[in-house]
Amino acid sequence: ADEKVLALERELYAGLIEKLREDVNKIQRIAAAIAVLDVSTTLAEMAVTKNFVRPLLNDGDALVIRDGRHPVVETGMSGGFVPNDADLAGSGTQILIITGANMAGKSTYMRAMALICIMAQAGSFVPARHATIGIIDRIFTRVGAFDDLASGQSTFFVEMLELANILNNVTPKSLVILDEIGRGTSTADGCSIARAVLEYLHGRGKSGPKTLFATHFHEMIMAEDTLKRVKNYHFAVRETNKEVVFLRKLIPGATDKSYGIHVARLAGIPKKVTERAETLLAEGLNRSLPGQGRPQRYTQILLVDEQEQKVPAEHPVLQALSRMKPEEMTPLQALSTLADLKESLKREEKD
Repeated sequence: ADEKVLALERELYAGLIEKLREDVNKIQRIAAAIAVLDVSTTLAEMAVTKNFVRPLLNDGDALVIRDGRHPVVETGMSGGFVPNDADLAGSGTQILIITGANMAGKSTYMRAMALICIMAQAGSFVPARHATIGIIDRIFTRVGAFDDLASGQSTFFVEMLELANILNNVTPKSLVILDEIGRGTSTADGCSIARAVLEYLHGRGKSGPKTLFATHFHEMIMAEDTLKRVKNYHFAVRETNKEVVFLRKLIPGATDKSYGIHVARLAGIPKKVTERAETLLAEGLNRSLPGQGRPQRYTQILLVDEQEQKVPAEHPVLQALSRMKPEEMTPLQALSTLADLKESLKREEKD
């Protein structure tokens, strides 16, 4: 019976396919039209319910966004999303160096600006109070980190491959998003590569690709003094009694604090580790001050309590068990001895 049912099912399915084959082109056109209608109505609904605005597109090189928001992150937040601005131009403020704390919002900000540009050029309203966007030919991004283990490529090598693609194909009409370039190697090498990339994107001409460049290399902020189209921005925080509140607001100027230890504490790193990290950080700052003479070696502390390191005295029950000779005991003697040991443990717990 099951075989007959299966055979009938196959026969009916084959007949349906044969019948639809005659109208497959019509069905595909209908599906494409429905897809366009679905996307258009969804974008229209989002524009109304989320207060999107119609962007102004032109052939210039300016990218001006006021109170821009991330359309996906905003939807998933229970509280209010903090909007931010962007004001870039290939011949004006071309590159923003963005510094600030971990978890302050750097990556979300850059992704939001890129998404706004994509949505605008796709014909959608955008999550902002105002947006004027010069047509962008390509958006290049280098964010995140991963290994390509199958081909034996390290995180840093993959990063360099993606960076090479950007530098070899970027144009003055492009938008470039770079998140912590050079972090996959030594600090000296990484900072040198990041600075060289920054200078390459800035170029020697009158314009270049609009670039958002997030970094924890605080040496990078000095580029503003020598590269005229580079500006420093950072995400504001509020510090109170060793507590840090991320305000998520991008403001002009640079910062030399990353608050990495605070983030480690939020993640649940043991208190002894974060306290030791604070000590090492303070020692590092002291050694970097002028007039300190020869750098001192790190002091060492014990991260685990000495009590935790001591070998506890052997328990009386364990001592009794070690003295037992089961091969010389009768079953009744063994049961009696175990009962005595159990009773001893109970008395100890009560005490």
